[in-house]
Amino acid sequence: MVRSLFRTIYNLILILLLSWGILLTFSNLPTAASPIYEQRQNHSHDGIGKYYFGREIAQVMGYTGAGWLERPSREAEEKPSQIVNLLNLKPDDVVADIGVGTGYLSFLISPSLPQGKVLAVDIQPEMLEIIEYFKQQKNINNVEPILATLTNPNLPPESIDLAIMVDAYHELAYPQEVMTEIVKALKPGGRVVLVEYRAENPFIMIKRLHKMTQKQVKKEMQAVGLVLQESKNSLPQQHFLVFAKQ
Repeated sequence: MVRSLFRTIYNLILILLLSWGILLTFSNLPTAASPIYEQRQNHSHDGIGKYYFGREIAQVMGYTGAGWLERPSREAEEKPSQIVNLLNLKPDDVVADIGVGTGYLSFLISPSLPQGKVLAVDIQPEMLEIIEYFKQQKNINNVEPILATLTNPNLPPESIDLAIMVDAYHELAYPQEVMTEIVKALKPGGRVVLVEYRAENPFIMIKRLHKMTQKQVKKEMQAVGLVLQESKNSLPQQHFLVFAKQ
């Protein structure tokens, strides 16, 4: 009787010790990472229903909208020539124009880089065909089209001095993945410049999902290790935000 009781107690203690060991093992396992993005069924018809840090990602403007990028009124409305001046480029810089579209800004930048070049990056082959056409028409040789994917701009590590996105970042379907690759592509001391319509101003007549607040941009850049270095408000409607590695 006594022997049986001791055996029962022994078995209970053994079970408790085993259970405790299992709990310790599982408690030391890495927890599953929270999803980067959130998908919602009810969303704006201008967005893709995918949210990043609470911001719905906008639909990409397709190549059929190329004419809008080349509109004659663009200089008066956005001052892209002023954007180029604000970049403070060096003659041998390598600049990646991400979401390049028709290359409007790339061709404005290229004369400032006599020993450098512009990497014109886009996910739409049709846009890159337009750039090739303009290269021949303008006789410009230092603009190099690069076909990207949704998650990767296809830039070699430490290959660029500057990455610029003009009204393009808010349309990235995978912003964290793309920005992570861009950070890898920066040379030491490299910069990222984002130009986005100011969402803080309700009188800027651009669709809501195609505007961003400075606070939101800073939050999303922080997620990939970029910190705001400089902010300039001289453009008529857009933020001009300069980021660098922390």
